[in-house]
Amino acid sequence: MDTNKRFLVGVYDDDDEVMAAVKTVRASGIKIHDVYTPFPVHGLDKAIGHPRTRIPVVAFMFGTLGLITMFVFTLYTMRLDWPMNIGGKDYYALPDFIPPMFEFTVLFTAFGMVFTFFITNGLWWGNKAVIFDLRSTDDKFVMAIDTASNQKSEAEIEKALRETGAIEINVKEIVEEED
Repeated sequence: MDTNKRFLVGVYDDDDEVMAAVKTVRASGIKIHDVYTPFPVHGLDKAIGHPRTRIPVVAFMFGTLGLITMFVFTLYTMRLDWPMNIGGKDYYALPDFIPPMFEFTVLFTAFGMVFTFFITNGLWWGNKAVIFDLRSTDDKFVMAIDTASNQKSEAEIEKALRETGAIEINVKEIVEEED
């Protein structure tokens, strides 16, 4: 079964205009779906009201997993699988294995963050990207507002977008496929 979502899309020329528009629109009680910009705009995520990301926690967990994996691997190979006495040292001389454990920490963190990026942004095979306006990758700033999730009517939302300096207001319908 397919469901349609209807968005009002305001197009802006300048990053300062879109930042001021976001604050004004949110202050008027309109819920913003997202804002798309051609380059990162500092503070926009806070202005939209996005919660703080947990990406650093996920990176720490992947790094810890890599560290533990290499620790267990070296412990297993040097102590159980093929014990070697190198230069009279202990079977497990921890300082000698710090470099590979560090490398695995970095490797697991890097690959884990790549997979996390793909999953959190919905960039997997067969998934269609939702593009509200192609110019948002070039030189325009686009604010998308889901009309169904707002208490205000489309006319009120359109009026708010126009008052905040939107040079263009479009209606975009997105068809979401459900299983």
